Amino acid sequence: MSQPDTAKPKKGAIRDVLEVVVPALLIALTFQTLLFQPFRIPSESMKPTLLVGDYLFVSKYRYGYSRYSIPLSPPLFSGRLFAAPPERGDVVVFRLPVDDSEDYIKRVIGLPGDRIQMRAGVLHINGEPVKRERIEDYVDPEQQDPIRIERWRETLPNGVSYTALNLVEGGPLDDTPVYRVPAGHYFMMGDNRDDSTDSRVLPEVGYVPLENIVGRAEIIFFSVRAGAGAWQVWRWPWTVRWHRLFTLVR
Repeated sequence: MSQPDTAKPKKGAIRDVLEVVVPALLIALTFQTLLFQPFRIPSESMKPTLLVGDYLFVSKYRYGYSRYSIPLSPPLFSGRLFAAPPERGDVVVFRLPVDDSEDYIKRVIGLPGDRIQMRAGVLHINGEPVKRERIEDYVDPEQQDPIRIERWRETLPNGVSYTALNLVEGGPLDDTPVYRVPAGHYFMMGDNRDDSTDSRVLPEVGYVPLENIVGRAEIIFFSVRAGAGAWQVWRWPWTVRWHRLFTLVR
């Protein structure tokens, strides 16, 4: 009595699948390596510019390419190809110098050769205080018992303007020594000045080499309230921050 044949996948079917999947993976890898990479904001250090739950695209081509532009960061080369320096005021993603497995996002404040200092909560660049103007307090509408937070509009020497928060007077990073930015390095700070571990904390962040910069934050493409999951589609009507979608990061 003959046995029934066992169904086996045809080689042609497997080849057809590979012909679709492999090019798709290569296109996705090329897009993420050369053009844009998505990132999620996990902390409040860049508040109010960026909020926990923001999803944004970071441009890879803006400053050229380093090993950190490539997924998994293989040590294929050192330095930067097609290098272009970031500008003061850019919001950038970079690999932490003391632990290059971690991504941080901050604003570029100091360029190579600059002297940076905080005096009584006021940012000084090369001995001059940055122009700043007190504006309306920041109130987080997502907090159950919101508090009013002092907010300032700062304008850097190159004209880039943004808002920064002052949570407390006399915070531990409101008065600092003078930081002298080494050649080939940058000084990064969060807009939420009293809730940001940044270049002011030398043992944990310090000066960031150009090679460690992944790219510039460009646009928020999605945003959900803190504590909500982007995958919880059924909650989107009341958890998505619709007004933040497609907002440019400046």
